Amino acid sequence: MAKKVISLDDLPVVGNNNTVHRDSEIYSTGAVLLMDKPLDWTSFDVVNYVRNRIPPKKVGHAGTLDPLASGLLILCTGKATKSISQIQELDKTYEAKIKFGASTPSYDAEAEPDITAEWNHISPEMISEVLQQKFTGLIDQVPPAYSAIKVKGERMYKLARRGIDIALNPRKITIHEINILDVSLPEVTIRIRCGKGTYIRSLAHDLGIELGSRAHLIGLKRTSIGHFDVKDAVTPEEFNQFPK
Repeated sequence: MAKKVISLDDLPVVGNNNTVHRDSEIYSTGAVLLMDKPLDWTSFDVVNYVRNRIPPKKVGHAGTLDPLASGLLILCTGKATKSISQIQELDKTYEAKIKFGASTPSYDAEAEPDITAEWNHISPEMISEVLQQKFTGLIDQVPPAYSAIKVKGERMYKLARRGIDIALNPRKITIHEINILDVSLPEVTIRIRCGKGTYIRSLAHDLGIELGSRAHLIGLKRTSIGHFDVKDAVTPEEFNQFPK
């Protein structure tokens, strides 16, 4: 029997701008919890942290953030876990810092550079033009080898760490908007609003190649998911201070 989907509009949202969290029973009946994931925490670290501090043990997140990324992570408790798929379909906004001159196997700073290239020919105008022409709208994107995608029941990043190379086919993704926030070459900071399934690490990697160089992601923060904003989220420390 299919799970009954509950509308997000019918669920209480727990953040830093309301007092609904003062009733611990809210988590048992089902709530959407806005968390500001710290750097170096995995998404499952946050889930376990919350699970150990609220009555129901049923807690899930609605979209993974890499350990080297921070920002908005939405958790659902109790019956609200039935609405995770709705949240995953929402557009997401990120602020990403990209560094030119080298690529890494993981497409971010988790791994050491494997290929280096010149970057001095790159200008702010070139970056802007390529972002608008090649990375906006409906595009093809190959997910990074270091990802949580499953191949024959095993996560890609586990295979990659064992040196097993799996070729993935490009996937259609939608990037609605890209804005340049800062250019301090060899680094650039951009804001991206995108649809489901977008890998910002892949965008960074591909951008380097399109500009005749190499690049990798050195910073990432998710600032919003749909109408949910990181400004309304609580940190783990703040959540730990909520009344039990």
